[in-house]
Amino acid sequence: MVENPARLLTPKMSENVKNVGILGIEIHFPNQYVDQNELEEFDQVSKGKYTIGLGQLKMGFCSDREDINSICLTAVQKLMEKMNLGYERIGRLEVGTETIIDKSKSVKSVLMQLFKSSGNTDVEGVDTTNACYGGTSALLNAVSWVQSHTWDGRLALVVAGDIAVYASGNARPTGGAGAIAMLVGPNAPIVFDKVRATHMAHVYDFYKPDLSSEYPYVDGKLSIECYLSALDKCYQLYCAKEAKLGHKVSLDHFDYFCFHSPFCKLVQKSFARLYLNDFFQQEEDSSNYSDLHKFRDLKLEDTYFNRELEQIVMTSSKPLFLSKTQTTLTLSTLIGNMYTSSLYGGLISLLVSKDATSLLGKRIGMFSYGSGLASTMFSLQVSNEIEAVEPLVHGIKDVAHRLDSRKCVAPAEFSAVLKSKEETHHLAPYQPTGPIDTLDPGVYYLVDIDSMYRRSYARRPIDGLTNGSK
Repeated sequence: MVENPARLLTPKMSENVKNVGILGIEIHFPNQYVDQNELEEFDQVSKGKYTIGLGQLKMGFCSDREDINSICLTAVQKLMEKMNLGYERIGRLEVGTETIIDKSKSVKSVLMQLFKSSGNTDVEGVDTTNACYGGTSALLNAVSWVQSHTWDGRLALVVAGDIAVYASGNARPTGGAGAIAMLVGPNAPIVFDKVRATHMAHVYDFYKPDLSSEYPYVDGKLSIECYLSALDKCYQLYCAKEAKLGHKVSLDHFDYFCFHSPFCKLVQKSFARLYLNDFFQQEEDSSNYSDLHKFRDLKLEDTYFNRELEQIVMTSSKPLFLSKTQTTLTLSTLIGNMYTSSLYGGLISLLVSKDATSLLGKRIGMFSYGSGLASTMFSLQVSNEIEAVEPLVHGIKDVAHRLDSRKCVAPAEFSAVLKSKEETHHLAPYQPTGPIDTLDPGVYYLVDIDSMYRRSYARRPIDGLTNGSK
């Protein structure tokens, strides 16, 4: 990913840091998936319920050889190798996840085994948890650390990873799995803008109180209302903060917009929601919103389930959606909901779909949502320097090939795997039964869980070599 590692040399801690943001990014996802068309037939639901109604085509899932620790190990190691960096260069590592396999020991502590040969144990950060929002919290913490007076000149690693699984039923096709690692520091090709807006509240829309099960409790209608309400509040606050700086914000303010994606159809509805917010912010009726004028007297908070309005605003906003957001949904469409890494899968989808030159100077809106609830809207600015942006984009161009190279698994086998994992969840001792030779080179996998619940891992060989047990 980085042709000249010297470009990542960071200022001394006494120097002012500028342009803090994402220096590099990497993703790991399972190399197997279930086809949503086939899953519709297997589940005996109406044709198009998952593929059209949810907007999902394929769903990645893990065998019992991969868990939250292993997928994060893989993402971090692959990023460091692509960036050609030693672990001594890292001063902070934080993980955002809601896939909890231990109530005390953090995933970050497991990742510290990657640092052993470097001798570096001076690494701040642990795990951050709140549904799908943890990755964003970890990322904002990393940015704040680099910008703070306590920053020591080293770089930060952020990992957002989850394995999303549901009990059989309507929610199961909204699962997925993946881990994304990001390197944060100054002089970045993707920089965080100053303004961001947050909305937090206490609700029970999606939660996991049963620690003996991987499955959540979900109030689907409430969850959608909470998501859209949080989007409204974050957007309005973001616009108000920008207005204080003399900037009038609308969708035109952003070249692209990424959303947390529980399922792709909700993202299209969310983009339309921002379009509707722009309409209500107009002081006078504009010809640009002629189809919406009859809804002028409605209160925005009363429109969440207005089907007539929803259809009209989705139709009206579709051209903008296609140009600003459609390209961010590739990973969500083909992998599914990756929880904390979903939003950043949208960013990767965008970067993979464009050449570096076309991204120069672009502003990317970002909306992060985690049930319970926590949400933030912020924006990223792509550098105007091609020599900074091109290595980052080039480093993830293999994502398309990796997606195409996955194995399609029949729904019956997929269902059997989830049933087996359901029965063995948190079992100790446990010996995984999933095959190892089908995993991609360089992937970490679970070797076993001993009688004291201690997990051991190994890595699949790369070019005949392996890091051995971990």
